[in-house]
Amino acid sequence: MYAIKSTLPDATLKIVGEALQGALVDLIDLSLVAKQTHWNIVGARFRSVHLQLDEVVETARSHSDTVAERAAALGLSPDGRATTVAARTGIPAIAEGWQKDDEAIRTMVDALGAVILRTRERLDEVGPVDTVTEDVLIQLTKELEKHHWMFQAENAG
Repeated sequence: MYAIKSTLPDATLKIVGEALQGALVDLIDLSLVAKQTHWNIVGARFRSVHLQLDEVVETARSHSDTVAERAAALGLSPDGRATTVAARTGIPAIAEGWQKDDEAIRTMVDALGAVILRTRERLDEVGPVDTVTEDVLIQLTKELEKHHWMFQAENAG
């Protein structure tokens, strides 16, 4: 077995590894939540929200790959198995079955909010020890906060 070795100190790798693994879990679950909601949304705003959900899925999948590859580049084995995601996600469970458009939007506001909160906590941890990983999480946070804003705007008023 070939081992990838990082130049980062072990203490830094531990902090960075936990942050990246946590982000990976949240992103995989976010993509699943968004896709489940995408398949089950009904209501007057079906089409616009349906398409908006695909944008979240794309963001989550793209950034999950970036996060996992950052971990692998540091010699940390990323774990995206379903059992790991189910056990460690920070996203609240979502309702089963059809979701009215306003309910689907609330689901996404809650899911995005949970991931953003956890990502910002991870930023506080990795910022002082690894600016490269910090940059990965900053870019992720920027995208998630944009989606969060847009979904909140859907139900504003």
